[in-house]
Amino acid sequence: MEKNTFATSAYIGVEPQTAFRYLQDLTKLGEWTLYSRMKEQVDEDTWIGTASGYQQSLYYHIRRFEGLPFAGFEWQCGLEYKQYYHVYPVFLFPSDYAEPGTSENGVYFHWISFVGPKRRTPLIMEGIDIVHTSEARALKAALERSAGLRGPAAGRCRVKTHSVYVDAPFELLTGYLTDLANMTDWGHLWRAQGAVSPSQGTFLDEYGHPLTLATQAYDFSDSCMIEYEAAYRDSNLRTRTLALVVPCAHAFGEPSARGCILHRLTFVAVAEAGSRPYPRDDIAAENLNIKRLAEARAGNVASLARGFSYVATEEYRTA
Repeated sequence: MEKNTFATSAYIGVEPQTAFRYLQDLTKLGEWTLYSRMKEQVDEDTWIGTASGYQQSLYYHIRRFEGLPFAGFEWQCGLEYKQYYHVYPVFLFPSDYAEPGTSENGVYFHWISFVGPKRRTPLIMEGIDIVHTSEARALKAALERSAGLRGPAAGRCRVKTHSVYVDAPFELLTGYLTDLANMTDWGHLWRAQGAVSPSQGTFLDEYGHPLTLATQAYDFSDSCMIEYEAAYRDSNLRTRTLALVVPCAHAFGEPSARGCILHRLTFVAVAEAGSRPYPRDDIAAENLNIKRLAEARAGNVASLARGFSYVATEEYRTA
């Protein structure tokens, strides 16, 4: 797993729009975070407040994503106004997006944190996982309590994730991943059946189940979300896998940072894990393939041996 990227997920038993409205309001951070407390409003989407991992105030800013089939936004933080170097993408997946056809009526909260190696402190690295895990639980409780629940709602799915650093330009990596003709190169469990177009094709999974795979890309100007939807032909099953590509320059607030972070996630139904066709538990292995092939296309063949994680430019010189 990429060591500068942290992901936290939770199923929340409320309507997706209820969660979205709540999370867009930065003053609500005071109700569920360890110590993010908004003190002074700067503009419509920006506040100055305290923070759990700092002894000084931070600017907090929210940036919304448009055009997605689910809600998405970024929390951004920094020590100076409009100079935000901590980036936290958040996505809210309705239950019927995570598991098409379900009767479940909740939302899957997915929170990604990028911590650049040039700016992270020992405290942030030691605390981010425990703090964000606890805060996700507090968020779930705050929203479900307001909906009248007296205990945690259980979701039918769990969110599976894996992140990897890819030493390749953003345009090269997104172009490679959005073209399904490349699927059988990096998706080692897929076998193409006939011609495959850039956005759709017929495949067999590892057990010979026929399926139609389609892809859709959503551009955020400085990052991109790619959706893969598999529709099995011998059942009513549909599965979705997502790939978020974020240039390291944006993720870590470092204009000179090269390459991208590839963060992939999928949804596995708890009751059916291990028995449903291709539950997509192999995204980590596929990420290794994607990293190797994309870096080779970029001419950066020495990067693969350095592992899954981004290191700052000066660290490359000693690697």
